[in-house]
Amino acid sequence: MSQFGKSSSKRGKPTYAYAIIGVSLVLFLFGIVGWFFLNLRKTADYFKENIQVQCFLNRDATSKKIDSVKIYIASLPYVKSSEYVTKEMAIKRFEADNDTTWRQFIKSNPLPESIDFYVTADHVQSDSLRAISSRIEGAYPGVISEYKFPDEIVTKVGGFAKVMFFLFLGAAIILTILVIFSIDNTIRLAMYSNRFLIKTMQMVGATRGFIARPINIRAVINGLIASGIAIVMIWVVMLLVESFRPEFRVLRDNKSLLLLFLGIIVLGITITLASTYRAVIKYLKMKLDDLY
Repeated sequence: MSQFGKSSSKRGKPTYAYAIIGVSLVLFLFGIVGWFFLNLRKTADYFKENIQVQCFLNRDATSKKIDSVKIYIASLPYVKSSEYVTKEMAIKRFEADNDTTWRQFIKSNPLPESIDFYVTADHVQSDSLRAISSRIEGAYPGVISEYKFPDEIVTKVGGFAKVMFFLFLGAAIILTILVIFSIDNTIRLAMYSNRFLIKTMQMVGATRGFIARPINIRAVINGLIASGIAIVMIWVVMLLVESFRPEFRVLRDNKSLLLLFLGIIVLGITITLASTYRAVIKYLKMKLDDLY
């Protein structure tokens, strides 16, 4: 009996390596999709936060009022950055993108002064931007002559971001389900080779808790190892992609990546432990003849 248990144990040990590799590959796939999702969200936010909003100032606005408006706009919590554009700066920017033949017909500078600013991604919506316009004009009436932003671009970027968000959300849900089933099947196959060892321990009088405890601890360790391998592989892929395409470095969000890695660790440990526990209980309830 003891020799049989030892041989079962020896056969079971190599299986853990295959189980760890299998789980780590599944978690790696899950992490890569999660990373692409984070990049997509960050890309949408990047485009949104580079949409310029312009507040054109009345020509008769005093310097004191203009300074007050500048300070007010810069202090708004959803404004990322702002810039006061003088008439001279405006004409230089215009001439950089256009020819200067207009100077033959118009001697004076026709362009008004403005305060240009950029807002956070969650406020780049037509309704939100109009609300910001109303708030500024309400706080400083008569100073702003016109409030301008590319409404069509805002609408298109927002619509595209929503569509891609729901597509990736649906894909993430489906992938999570597949990951759970894949890991569950991998662990069950790993535990299948240990079924006689589990039953042998039960037959010699070991309690359910005594049998399950070391196996569950091993499951947690295996889940941690598999998660660690998956995270290292994801990190290597990220560095390789960023080395070939440096623009991906701009999109990296370390806080979101940390949450993704924590999610991989929790997912790996939870599913591995739950699947292992289910398999142990299943074999403890089965009769010896049913194990063959």
